[in-house]
Amino acid sequence: QKHNPNGDPFSFLTPTTQKAHFLFGLGLGLYWGEGNKKNLYSVRLGNTDPELIKAFMCFLKETYKIPETKFRFGLQIFTDINSADALRFWAKHLCVSPKQFGKVIITPSRGAGTYKTKSKYGVLTVSVSNKKLRNTICSEIEKLRKMDYCSGCSFKPM
Repeated sequence: QKHNPNGDPFSFLTPTTQKAHFLFGLGLGLYWGEGNKKNLYSVRLGNTDPELIKAFMCFLKETYKIPETKFRFGLQIFTDINSADALRFWAKHLCVSPKQFGKVIITPSRGAGTYKTKSKYGVLTVSVSNKKLRNTICSEIEKLRKMDYCSGCSFKPM
């Protein structure tokens, strides 16, 4: 209530169209696989693929009505990546303000490696600080864990 005097900053929209169901499943799957579930107060997901990040942001905007102004971004790069170029790349591809980015974390390179082709612009973490949102998404993932989505195959949920 202290941080949201006007009530809930988000509302869940039950998927009603095929596109909404797909986006809901995609968003849950992305968070289940790539999200940081240890932080109890925010929803965070990191990746090097701007399309994956955009898909997750779309999930949060469409399903939970999270306004773009609530998104915050963290960027981790190696020393051989220009931080200004990387920041411009991510801000442009995600259509967000550079003001939504925190301090760029620069990690020393550990010699020649193949990471350059995978992480040309670093690893971006998108986050939304909202404990209720985080708990709601984790609750949906728990429902998936218990679902018998493998009927007809040898893999069964535990």
